[in-house]
Amino acid sequence: MRIALGISYHGSAYHGWQSQTGLACIQTYLEQAISQVANHPIALSCAGRTDKGVHALGQVVNFDSTAQRSQRAWLLGCNSYLPADIRINWVQEVDSSFHARFSAFARRYYYIIYNHHLKNALWNQYTSHCYYPLNENAMQSAAQHLIGEHDFSSFRAASCQAKSACREMQHIKIRRQGCYVIIDIQANAFLHHMVRNISAVLMAIGTGKKPIDWAKEVLLAQDRKSADVTATANGLYLTQVFYPENFALPPAENDFFRIPFILGDLESKN
Repeated sequence: MRIALGISYHGSAYHGWQSQTGLACIQTYLEQAISQVANHPIALSCAGRTDKGVHALGQVVNFDSTAQRSQRAWLLGCNSYLPADIRINWVQEVDSSFHARFSAFARRYYYIIYNHHLKNALWNQYTSHCYYPLNENAMQSAAQHLIGEHDFSSFRAASCQAKSACREMQHIKIRRQGCYVIIDIQANAFLHHMVRNISAVLMAIGTGKKPIDWAKEVLLAQDRKSADVTATANGLYLTQVFYPENFALPPAENDFFRIPFILGDLESKN
């Protein structure tokens, strides 16, 4: 039996998704918890391997098991073994052809910036911080240069192992809610550090340090050295992963734990 899970986590205490010897990682805690309920070792596949400090609202994973458990038993049982900052939000039995990574046709991220001259004492781990005023309209104009299918070599990490840097950028929307600026970005797939590197370029444009056309210049250069800036990890959220309807996964809104002070009714405006 193949099981898919919707996962959320606060990534600040972890060294990213992928298990590493001697380090606290999301995958390790989840596999240990699920193995307890299954009563046999399990191995997880995930939709996107998030980095150290990155959060998730809508991560999706799958595993195979011979154990016969109800959805309620998987959900409550596994959560009882997990730390409070990692939660399973839904459980769904899926066809054996489903794969959390390879069956997905799009991913969506939020990059959330606290735009104020002082850092916020409560939300430092949940948001990036920019003390220069950001012009979200300039950022939105610059982002349009990145829409469509392009070679995103300028926005990939030096350690990125993807065979091709070509990706289809489906949307980039920049919104301001009070002191918070949210970069809502969706593509068929992302390269290592791609969202953080794009966010850093847009922030440089938003502060007026760079012109709007700089985003296009960086893209066309196809060279990471053309914009060697990377935004911090703590503002990044994997919010949604898209799959064909035939897999009948729960609606995306069921994946989200809310961050009321930032997101508010953001989803209802989409």
